Amino acid sequence: MPHSDINRRTVLARGAAVAGTSVVTAGLATTAAAPAFGHTGGGRTPGAVIPPEDPRYEVLTTGINKRFVARPEHIKMIRSARDAEHAVREAHQQGKRVSVRSGGHCVADFTCNPDVEVIIDFSEMNSVDYDPGRRAFVVEAGARLYNVYEALYKGWGVTLPGGICHSVGIGGHVAGGGYGLLSRAHGLVVDHLLAVEVVVVDAHGKVRTVIATRHEDDPNRDLWWAHTGGGGGNFGLVTRYWFRSPEASGSDPGRQLVNPPRRVIAHSFDVPWSKLTEARFTRLLKNVGAWHEHNSAPDSPYRHLSSLFNVNSRAHGRLSLYTQIDADVPGARGLLDDYLAAVMAGVGIEPIATTKPSGELAAMPGFLEPRELPWLAAARMVGAPDPVGANPEARVGLKSAYYKKNFTDHQVATFWKYLSDPALTGVDSTLVILSFGGKINAVAEDATASAQRSSVIKVIFQNIWAFKEDDDRFMRWIRAFYEDTYKYTKGVPVIDDTTDGCYINYPDMDLADPQYNTSGVPWYTLCYKDNYPRLQKVKRRWDPSDFFRHSMSVKLRG
Repeated sequence: MPHSDINRRTVLARGAAVAGTSVVTAGLATTAAAPAFGHTGGGRTPGAVIPPEDPRYEVLTTGINKRFVARPEHIKMIRSARDAEHAVREAHQQGKRVSVRSGGHCVADFTCNPDVEVIIDFSEMNSVDYDPGRRAFVVEAGARLYNVYEALYKGWGVTLPGGICHSVGIGGHVAGGGYGLLSRAHGLVVDHLLAVEVVVVDAHGKVRTVIATRHEDDPNRDLWWAHTGGGGGNFGLVTRYWFRSPEASGSDPGRQLVNPPRRVIAHSFDVPWSKLTEARFTRLLKNVGAWHEHNSAPDSPYRHLSSLFNVNSRAHGRLSLYTQIDADVPGARGLLDDYLAAVMAGVGIEPIATTKPSGELAAMPGFLEPRELPWLAAARMVGAPDPVGANPEARVGLKSAYYKKNFTDHQVATFWKYLSDPALTGVDSTLVILSFGGKINAVAEDATASAQRSSVIKVIFQNIWAFKEDDDRFMRWIRAFYEDTYKYTKGVPVIDDTTDGCYINYPDMDLADPQYNTSGVPWYTLCYKDNYPRLQKVKRRWDPSDFFRHSMSVKLRG
């Protein structure tokens, strides 16, 4: 892509783009279509219909969070947009409640709940290709993140600035915004979204497939905008996405999307709980918050640096910090060294090597001293452990918050109180602190549905356990942790000078429950800020019967 930060990199051309567009097949919206390889029929046989007696049924009735299970009449596997149309048409005619799944990583009950009668599963639609007619990369909704990264990079030398969890499905990841370790340098995934293909149902029950683009003259542009952070399962079934960076030009596919770093400098260290006191813990957390507050502007020289800090519970034994920076940035090693020095300033503890897995960080015993490695190797390494996916019985509690500035004294004291509790036995009870800001914040809040464009940190409150009988205990813990952290804003990270709401892709149904959210600020304001009324307008146009809905879906009114 022609961004000034990456112009120095060149990628061999993959063939000249073909000018012009083709006509959409009968039954679709009258908008430009993909080339023949991506025809909505696709030449594919329809996906399977899986009823309760099928041996595949059980594993497909739940996602990564085993707290939520569905008992649908069947699961419909989807292999093309036409297949999706047929599934929606049949369900609508029969009055069936549907839900949608791409990767199965929704931690709430959006896909798997007792009301669902048909689960529509896109995991078999997983191709990644280049569309020369649109000068864009087309990715089907069921593709998993790491497969997308590998296909884009090996094929064309490009990538998306997406998340680190390899098995997340692109369908939901993009719809909610999408971010990762390259986002400070290149923005959110949706900042590179050119078009989306969606199966919709109109007020008369007519089912059709629409392609909506970011072009200002596209009559369907509002549907594109809604999928730049409005969340999945709200407006229709996403079958495909097209990606091209806004500044892209020319016909070389290798310049139409983000070119990742040729190499990164990677570093990882642990801080043993045995060395921590409350004062040292406080200094460490405050250091991390202060650095991000002061080094996260869109033009900051540190925008090429990102870190993931797993502030694990005492039961885990260690806190783990992973950091990477583009090795080709002038003075990259000095920038990394300055960051690490700032993080550990005054803490009084000598970090040790990361010799055991920590959340989504692998054991990295050789990275206590910073090392260079190819970007794809780093992408493969970070996120390779999957503490949820590796546990077939995993049960999850998850909450989130955006921060515009450093943590308050009360918040850090609360982090210490809950994570240092010797009675807490959960080794996967964690506060994850993720770098945010940079180029993400170069975009206006209303330019996309992703409204958090002035934050510098994203935080995840995470609890993972194995047995149903522990649900009450672990959910009480994470609820109390979150409520106490935001005690002075009545249980949630309201939109104020310090915090900036929550991430819809970490859905938390407690935000909609006045027992836990006593702030008077609705969940949809916490997730969408002032963009919610516009999302409702899109909902009324494209899903006027509220056919696509779940426990935190965009409402038609109210």
